[in-house]
Parts: sequence; C-alpha cells; structure tokens
Amino acid sequence: MRIIFLGPPGSGKGTQAKMIIKDHHVKQLSTGDLLREHRKNDTALGHKAQEYMDAGNLVPDDIILGMVAEELKKPELAAGYILDGFPRTCPQAEGLDKLLREDHKELDHVLVLNVPDEELIRRLTARRSCSQCGHIYNLVFNPPKKDGVCDIDGAELIHRSDDTEETVVNRLAVYKKQTLPLIDHYDQQGLIRYIDGTGNVQDIYKRILDVLR
Repeated sequence: MRIIFLGPPGSGKGTQAKMIIKDHHVKQLSTGDLLREHRKNDTALGHKAQEYMDAGNLVPDDIILGMVAEELKKPELAAGYILDGFPRTCPQAEGLDKLLREDHKELDHVLVLNVPDEELIRRLTARRSCSQCGHIYNLVFNPPKKDGVCDIDGAELIHRSDDTEETVVNRLAVYKKQTLPLIDHYDQQGLIRYIDGTGNVQDIYKRILDVLR
C-alpha cells in the first residue's frame, strides 16, 4: 500500500493517518521528520538543507527528493507507506513518479480529505495551547477539564497568533494554491480519491477504509 494523503490544515489528516498506520502496519514517511533526521546526523543532504534554511529559504526540490529516494530503499518500507507533507509541488510529484518508475512500483491512492472552509475555521480557531508545556487542546474535540487551564500542569491556556481567523483563512488559501496543481497531476493518473472529512473520527475512518478496500 503506497498512499499520498492530502488535506487542509484542520482536516484531521494526521489523526486518520495514525489509524491507517496502526491497522495496516505501514510506515509514515514525513519530509519534516526526514529533514530533522538528516540535520541531526549531519549528512551531506542535511548539511545542504541547513544552508538554505539558515538563509530563510525553502529547501530545493532536488534535496528533498534525494532524502525521499534514500528512504524508499529501506526494507521496512517494502510493505507500504503513507507520504505526509510530500509531495508539495508538481516538480516533487514528477520526481516521485520517476523514482517509483525506476523501482517498478506505483502509487495506489491519493486520498484527499474534503472539509468545508467554515468547518476548518471553526476547528482551527478553537485550538488552545498550554503556556508552559505546550500541550494542544481543541475546544471542539478535546477541551480541557477546566476552562482555560491545562490538565497537565495547571498553567494558563493561550490562543496562539497563528490560530486566529485571519491567519487560518490565509493558511487555507495557501494550501489551496499549493495543492490544486497536485490534485490535477494525480487526477490525470486516476489516483485521486475524495473523502468526506466531516462527522466523527470513526465515520471518516470508515469512509477511508471503504476506499482502501
């Protein structure tokens, strides 16, 4: 099972990916984790990536693709994987297509979680984080036991600046601009599977399982 999972901020993609990983024994391949690992191990690719990040620039596609290519060779990924945060651009998607062709493999599905903007805004603006330990709560899904206070250390919960409505609307606009070309790319390959991302977690997961089966 080789899957790409797309979904806007607040769509619950992370929660659903964890459930798929647990039930289907596949690995999650996150480019964010890969970057951290390469930088921590001071690899050649990690060193190159760090130079771009230190300058405040995006890490080029060829460096990201190099990290992904190394990872896909690992035997523990033979049973399948979910790609998280990759590809982000059409050149990355084309690079992944090439890597898979060279390995005589192909993607099974590109899952796209669909949630209306107003629901995403409601979910994301309801996030609160502990001012001390950083634990995240959501007033819609997992509110604290006592309003405004962290369950773990009793510290005050804060509403972060990146969870205000204005910022959330901007993040959603950026996501759409980035993702629509990717959806077009994979739609031409017949891989796009739209999932209704509204309702409770188990109902959404059942819709995903129906597609995977």
